[in-house]
Amino acid sequence: METISKAREENAGFLARKHLATLLEAGRALGYRWQGPQLRDGAIVIAPLEEPTALPWGTGDRQAAGEYRTRPGDPRRAFAWANGPQALKPLVFAPRETLWRVKRDAQGRLAFAAETPLVPRTAVLGVRACDLAALELQDRHFLAPGREDPHYAERRRGLLLVAVNCTHPAATCFCASTGDGPAAESGYDLRLDELDDGYIVQVGSQAGLALFEQLTLQPVSEAQWQAAASATEQAVAAQHRVLPPGNLSGPLFDNLDHPRWEAVAERCLSCGNCTSVCPTCFCHRQDAAPGLDGASSDQQRSWDSCFSEGHSFVHGRSLRHDTRTRYRQWLTHKLGGWHAQYGRSGCVGCGRCIAWCPVGIDITEEAQAICAGGEHE
Repeated sequence: METISKAREENAGFLARKHLATLLEAGRALGYRWQGPQLRDGAIVIAPLEEPTALPWGTGDRQAAGEYRTRPGDPRRAFAWANGPQALKPLVFAPRETLWRVKRDAQGRLAFAAETPLVPRTAVLGVRACDLAALELQDRHFLAPGREDPHYAERRRGLLLVAVNCTHPAATCFCASTGDGPAAESGYDLRLDELDDGYIVQVGSQAGLALFEQLTLQPVSEAQWQAAASATEQAVAAQHRVLPPGNLSGPLFDNLDHPRWEAVAERCLSCGNCTSVCPTCFCHRQDAAPGLDGASSDQQRSWDSCFSEGHSFVHGRSLRHDTRTRYRQWLTHKLGGWHAQYGRSGCVGCGRCIAWCPVGIDITEEAQAICAGGEHE
């Protein structure tokens, strides 16, 4: 393994596990409110974080197709798990929010006003590489030049991200095959490697540097660098699911009548679980919510799914009236159409759609069957 570079030494330090609270204290001193992973109702979820003791110490997870369970893990570790049902998406793209309001005055005139969210500066501890990649895709969609979404932008501006490199991928993970993990390469403000006695801390941005400079750190030893690198290598080797490589637009759109679409439709419930837990899905709908006073109304945006009947409703009818066409729309867009829109696949290999599908449908299995596992440029 390569030795420590000078650049590494200048931008990294070791934070002892007993001093993890100082990271939270430093963030609060800079005006951030913390969010972090916690064990709630049998799942690891992101929630407001006050003290390191609330982290899921000694908790691991077991994930398979249609299965998610937490289980006992190493008590010295707070991040020895793959991922829970949430990603960063709910923190920037709210599940439901008011976009604008209209009120009627006593003379019957209508007054329209945009609703701007009041968002505190938020720091998130424990972000995984796959979710950083997903956030970058959300940014491409919601922050595109000339059509920036103000609600998303307001939440995104105040977000500080402390990544933790993944060392315990689940059986459902395949981020190594999509190039999105298990180590975070970009998009973070600080990056941690969790070791038995503490954390290697590395800087990824100016905002991260401001936090880094508030910490009491020790030099990182060569043995610590090697332990972190070895853990990443093992996390790559532990992943066995893969997507067919390259741009899948050709093999997917050339096989719109493949019998596999009908076969998966016989199992799929069109419940939308996969799109709810997917960190890159951004489909939504808008609805009017009239006030009970009859003089006001809110225009609200809510998450939607291409598996719902109303998603394809156009001029009196649904264009995708059955599960076969809805699943086909999801998979062809996610793995094919995104290349034309965003320059890459919409899948980051987090495996959530596999674990949280009630009937255990596996996106890698379906893609392999339709694309025959070939490589496509």
